[in-house]
Amino acid sequence: MPYRVRMDELRYLRGYGERVLSQVRALIDAGRLGEVLRNRYSAGHQVRDDKALFEYVVAIKDRYMRKSDPLNKVVYDNKLHVVQHALGTHTAVSRVHGGRLKAAREIRIATLFRDAPGEFLEMIAVHELAHLKHRDHDKAFYQLCTHMSPDYHQREFDLRLYLTQLELAAQKPAAGAADQAAKG
Repeated sequence: MPYRVRMDELRYLRGYGERVLSQVRALIDAGRLGEVLRNRYSAGHQVRDDKALFEYVVAIKDRYMRKSDPLNKVVYDNKLHVVQHALGTHTAVSRVHGGRLKAAREIRIATLFRDAPGEFLEMIAVHELAHLKHRDHDKAFYQLCTHMSPDYHQREFDLRLYLTQLELAAQKPAAGAADQAAKG
């Protein structure tokens, strides 16, 4: 029996047209969304700890944003969750050091990217790096994102599909148990 997707289960895809949403619903109903994503993004990554993450993000920054301020910290953060609408954050913490004001630039990336495909980690790193130069999600921001990652928009969309798939997978055991309880 196909799994019927409710609109609230497509919350990561709000704002997309009905044509796109119907294609996503068809993949979900056929049980193929996870398969499609695995075929498109099969490779994991080796960026497992905060030190490796810092080196990874700084390498991207040095390649595309050499003149921007240095990063002081880049870490995985298990307190960042999709429900809070944050997969990554960037901050500039200002501190008085002697007679000068120093800004420490930090990027925090949700821990779920530790196990996500490498392309999604790159996408969120690029996104947060672009915020070092552009605060708002405006045209210049997205131009910088696509300069650093030409497939940025496709990866952002596919990340939304990935988050949808994770949510559906987490709900399935609960739904299966409810079905069994209803039968018994």
